[in-house]
Amino acid sequence: MRESSESFGPVVPTGTTALETAESLRRELAVRQITGDVHGGYGLALVSVWVGLVVWCDGERFWWRTGWSLQRGRFVYAWHPAGDPERAAGRIAAVHAELQERHMPPWLVPEVAEMDHGPR
Repeated sequence: MRESSESFGPVVPTGTTALETAESLRRELAVRQITGDVHGGYGLALVSVWVGLVVWCDGERFWWRTGWSLQRGRFVYAWHPAGDPERAAGRIAAVHAELQERHMPPWLVPEVAEMDHGPR
């Protein structure tokens, strides 16, 4: 891993694509029993983790929404260097756990999983 001269911290080695970096995050999330789908195109990649939790990657950074700023009227984002997918996965796992507590889609709740909930 090479160090960046910017204040953003370490970046991934040259030649690592956004898709490869996103896949490394998906693998680290899987270690934590969190599944994700990776999608790539146009130099970016996404890791779809949970309802309301999508992680973007450009090959240098991961970023995801963490909330809403009433003062600024826009979303607030967190980011992490893509060269450190293990720690990024730990941070994302914490957000995932919080979202699971607040929003469990009915089709995932065991007691009602067999019911027809209509189109998804």
